Amino acid sequence: MSDARDHGGGLDVAISKYGGTREQWIDLSTGINPSSYTIPKIPKHFWNSLPDSKAQKELLIQASEFWDVPNNSDIMAASGVSQLIAVLPNLLPVNRVKIISPTYNEHAAAFRSNGWEVGDAGNVQVIVNPNNPDGNYHLISEKDTKNFDLNIIDESFCDISPDKSLIHLAKQNNVIILKGLGKFWGLAGLRLGFAIASPELIKTIISHVGPWSISGPAQFIGKAALSDNNWIHNTRIRLKKDSVRLDKLISSNNIKPIGGTDLFRLYKTTNAQKIQNKLAQNFIWSRVFPYSENWLRLGIPGDQSEWERLAKALEE
Repeated sequence: MSDARDHGGGLDVAISKYGGTREQWIDLSTGINPSSYTIPKIPKHFWNSLPDSKAQKELLIQASEFWDVPNNSDIMAASGVSQLIAVLPNLLPVNRVKIISPTYNEHAAAFRSNGWEVGDAGNVQVIVNPNNPDGNYHLISEKDTKNFDLNIIDESFCDISPDKSLIHLAKQNNVIILKGLGKFWGLAGLRLGFAIASPELIKTIISHVGPWSISGPAQFIGKAALSDNNWIHNTRIRLKKDSVRLDKLISSNNIKPIGGTDLFRLYKTTNAQKIQNKLAQNFIWSRVFPYSENWLRLGIPGDQSEWERLAKALEE
């Protein structure tokens, strides 16, 4: 797999190539919930003061309750899961890390940039649960984690299926679980991620991240989003229905669904680049991969007009 940090998004690049304005485009290249959590009114003091410890504590308590963090584990917040991914290679001396591809490529890039060798074996293991882009869930036990000095489990997309979470493994002293509000809540711009691990590991990660790693507004919004049970429940139901709807729409155009989650779907076709170009001519951005000419990934459309535009573009 290439070291290039290719990602979904990059709508500015698509606009420069195909034209249009940001408002005209539908970005289906990411797995970000298109119907994001509605931001509550933020008290002024969160803007003109440094983040305070009380708000931070309230956020972490709410996050611990929501994700059912084990009693003997701890939790910390950072500026997005990406910030955590960038610092985790520094927790141990440089060695080899096991990352089975294809998966989210930022993990391998972070370890390589810190001098690690990436392959199918090592003293550190990275798992993305569910995996991106195929959506596969991992079924591992405490026994499976004991063969590694450190296990990093990225659950950025797992809030659609909390029953598949491996959060119970966070009670192990060599496991780090990563969570975030970017995907399920659709708040990627908030830059709010969490690490859940043993108190000793959390203390070490905090020393690498530094103080004031998240803003006051992020503290406030994060607590509100994690405690809004009605929104969370209804969103899971909606995304489940919409993912089925997307598969039906795409399948009717001779493209085969082969995986994904309720936040993104993965399809197999004869020429993914050709379809991406065709959709882009209709100002719809999709995701292709440098390691497969056949894989096309689509996020979930938002309102009815986006569904209709996608259907019309596929007919062409």
